[in-house]
Amino acid sequence: MVQQTWTAVDDYFNGLLVEEDEALRAAGEGSEAAGLPPHQVAPNQGKLLHLIARVQGARSILEIGTLGGYSTLWLARALSEGGRLVTLEADERHAEVAAANIAGAGLEGVVDLRVGKASDTLPVLAAELGDERFDLVFIDADKPSNPLYLEWALRLTRPGSVIVGDNVVREGAVTDAGSTDPRVQGVRRFTELVAEHSRLTATAVQTVGGKGYDGFVLALVTD
Repeated sequence: MVQQTWTAVDDYFNGLLVEEDEALRAAGEGSEAAGLPPHQVAPNQGKLLHLIARVQGARSILEIGTLGGYSTLWLARALSEGGRLVTLEADERHAEVAAANIAGAGLEGVVDLRVGKASDTLPVLAAELGDERFDLVFIDADKPSNPLYLEWALRLTRPGSVIVGDNVVREGAVTDAGSTDPRVQGVRRFTELVAEHSRLTATAVQTVGGKGYDGFVLALVTD
């Protein structure tokens, strides 16, 4: 009954506040039809990312973990004029689906989709950027690597940039220091590093909804 209530509340607010157009619906349905894991953000969470990017006035966004490109569309549509989004996906099959969804939304000229392990593509990206920095980084990939992704996010941002780390609550398992789940340990270390870092001020928000019980870390890069 609890999950039914969470889902019903999501449906209520999504119906009033979140408008999915044909491209967004197609991205979600296409990813499901292709057999991708059901890990994409919920519509209201996609809208939240969109609003964060708009409030930020983001002209450059880095997404680590594309999956089928659903969150990519929400973020890319929030970019300021002339902006661009770089999204990294390790799985070639996922990237194929995402590329089709990005093209279906008419965003090929805005989104730079790169295929390969982020640990390999991030150094290449950093070399290309030179002194350029991202306004927003969204981390939503394999959780054991979250500490590494945070390290790169800090290298590729500036004071005033925002870093969002998704799926950090793990249905409450994040509180278990003795967990043998590498995803839980990755999230715990990621959060500890955020807390310890002198250039970050952050908070975490728990969420419930159609996708269950989870949450995210929201961090601001300071001077």
